[in-house]
Amino acid sequence: MQREGSPVQGMSVVLLKELADHLRSGRMRVLEWLIILTAAAALYGVFQQIRNTTASDPYVFLRLFTAAQEPMPSFSALLGFLVPLVAIGLGFDAVNGEYSRRTMSRLLSQPIYRDALLMGKFLAGLATLAISLLALWLLVIGAGLILLGVPPGGEEIARSLLFLLLTLAYAGVWLAVAMLCSIVFRSAATSALVSLGLWLFLSLLWPMLAGALAQAVAPPDPVALMLGQPGMETLQWQQALERLSPSQLFGEGVLALLVPSTRTLGPVFLSQLQGAVIGSPLPLSQSLAIVWPQLVGLIAAVILLFTLAYMVFQRREVRA
Repeated sequence: MQREGSPVQGMSVVLLKELADHLRSGRMRVLEWLIILTAAAALYGVFQQIRNTTASDPYVFLRLFTAAQEPMPSFSALLGFLVPLVAIGLGFDAVNGEYSRRTMSRLLSQPIYRDALLMGKFLAGLATLAISLLALWLLVIGAGLILLGVPPGGEEIARSLLFLLLTLAYAGVWLAVAMLCSIVFRSAATSALVSLGLWLFLSLLWPMLAGALAQAVAPPDPVALMLGQPGMETLQWQQALERLSPSQLFGEGVLALLVPSTRTLGPVFLSQLQGAVIGSPLPLSQSLAIVWPQLVGLIAAVILLFTLAYMVFQRREVRA
């Protein structure tokens, strides 16, 4: 038996209330239509291209997520760009909005604990993202069934569902970042700007800085310089530094899950290619083994950021 006002009850109350607010908000409608329209534009250009390869490609449905038609990028690349915007849009004022409305002290005067409040808000945002991504996934699969005229295979469905899970973990990272900023900064505008600034830095600038830092930490050997290529140690450092960005982890995960012929996400040695049929698809279990570190890294980042947000929130004054 749970006592009245237990953390689980308080969290469920906050979760249901925040989830209803998110699903009814005008902000969510704008973000949803932004994703749907851009995704439709990306898919429209590749249907004819994919339809011509239906008979020869055993993973034709996966190409709906990865194929690109100039000038539009692929559907998965668009999600990698737009999902952080949606997550930040849901979380940048999750906590400081309560302060600005002077409702934080009244909320915590009820039988609701701080951890239940924060967890309820985070899970509500994550549930909203999960509902939106699932609806978008169903739209893509339905459009493929209608326009391609062939049903997806069981492995294609499994890979696309794992892609959905990977995207949700990626969205959870940016939701946690936005909620952390909403706790640290009292102004919602400052919270949004810092969250967007971190996203732009890690997505656009960090991959360029990682190469320079890798060369500073592990300079290329003279033989590699003569060939105009970085050394193996430099490449390994660069890849390790790039993986500090959630966008890099998401991109590698998409490549391993939706392109079954992907055998490695790092430098390839000739010894690894012995006996391999180039271009042949890997079984789902082996692709999952390749993508497992990226998925675990994203989930670990979510847990770390949420824990940090909880620690900061525990030290904040709640009086209006």
